Amino acid sequence: MTTARPTLDPELRELLADMPLMSQLSPEVLAQLRQLPSTPVEPLLAHRQVDRREVTVPAKDGAPIPLSVFSPANTDRTTAAPTPCIYWMHGGGMVMGDRFSQIDIPLEWLDEFGAVVVSVDYRLAPEATGTTLVDDCYQGLLWIAEHSAELGIDPARIVVAGASAGGGLAAGVTLLARDLRTPAIAAQMLICPMLDHRNTTTSSRQYSGGPGVWTREMNEFGWRAVLGDLTDNEVPEYVSPALADDLSGLPTTYIDTGSAEVFRDEDTDYATRIWADGGQAELHVWAGGFHGFDALYPQARISAAARQTRTAWLARLLLPDSAA
Repeated sequence: MTTARPTLDPELRELLADMPLMSQLSPEVLAQLRQLPSTPVEPLLAHRQVDRREVTVPAKDGAPIPLSVFSPANTDRTTAAPTPCIYWMHGGGMVMGDRFSQIDIPLEWLDEFGAVVVSVDYRLAPEATGTTLVDDCYQGLLWIAEHSAELGIDPARIVVAGASAGGGLAAGVTLLARDLRTPAIAAQMLICPMLDHRNTTTSSRQYSGGPGVWTREMNEFGWRAVLGDLTDNEVPEYVSPALADDLSGLPTTYIDTGSAEVFRDEDTDYATRIWADGGQAELHVWAGGFHGFDALYPQARISAAARQTRTAWLARLLLPDSAA
């Protein structure tokens, strides 16, 4: 019996028709995908006045973690007012991608707010497992906070953001920073985040058994890769944030997802639980949106609306005295 699913946005359906889709991932397929060229960042910077800096910070085990820092050019950091910072974690199911994946999203906020954008190249599963990925991201956040004056960043306006697996890592980093009481995070921006390794929601079952942008089977592969031999009761909440019993004390949160994707229910549940614990969250479920629709097809009307809505939310947060 076929499980009923929400219909796709008509424009997205037409665009998706030309895209090759998979239903499962395997080690062999992953190896092939990893051989594809990285997202070229130079075309995204060509029309922008941006200074780019590449740094590495040590992981907890001493391994080098690359960070890319994008700052508005022609700014004297010694005299200019401190700017917001967007700390970006890329998507890719925790098994692929790099710090330039989906980087066009936070670069829009550099344009809009003069924000410094820092993107982290956390290590990937299955080579890295357990808390390694979230710990790598947390070490990058600590570096940003420690170097805020040098970077011209306002330490009170650091936003942790990510898409898909990066959204899950952003949520894990935010929980970790709360529990360790450092550094301060102004907000978390979770874009279709990968939050729950259990993969048992209604939306997870709806997007099983057929080709798609990200299916339940692909999700299972990603989680198996990062969890390794951990049993359910050994999985840390920083890795699978939906496990956290307490979501109080988190910074204001933005979550968006599509009605036609695997993560819909775990994402809406996360927002609901933040509210239940007295926190503030803004939730958007885009009707007919599949996983990562606005990153894959930013030209679609629904994608433009999703991006504009995020930017407007950030404007209210980062520029409270602005009419934006």
